[in-house]
Amino acid sequence: QVQLVESGGGLVQPGGSLRLSCAASASIFSGNPMGWYRQAPAKERELVAGITSGGMTNYADAVKGRFTISRNNADNTVSLQMNSLKPEDTAVYYCNAVPVSITYRLSGANYWGKGTLVTVSS
Repeated sequence: QVQLVESGGGLVQPGGSLRLSCAASASIFSGNPMGWYRQAPAKERELVAGITSGGMTNYADAVKGRFTISRNNADNTVSLQMNSLKPEDTAVYYCNAVPVSITYRLSGANYWGKGTLVTVSS
């Protein structure tokens, strides 16, 4: 079974913080790099942070120094701590394997969770 469930989004003022969480099925999570992606209105979905099964991380330049990705290999969860949020961080945030072809191969389809909406506005 393939499943991704994101949570933790909401409305926050510029400069504020949010913590996103993702529960993944073991088939996607175990041994695979995971990442957080986001899609802003009228824009393509982009990868903002990734983490290997061993804990090595990388970040898009736009979020470097503000976002921190982590994972718990015991319960198949991946989190994204977002600090110093800006209006341009407004988007629907998704978690998925990196690359997403890992999930596509497991599910036989272009599978994404429902995502969680982050709105940064005063």
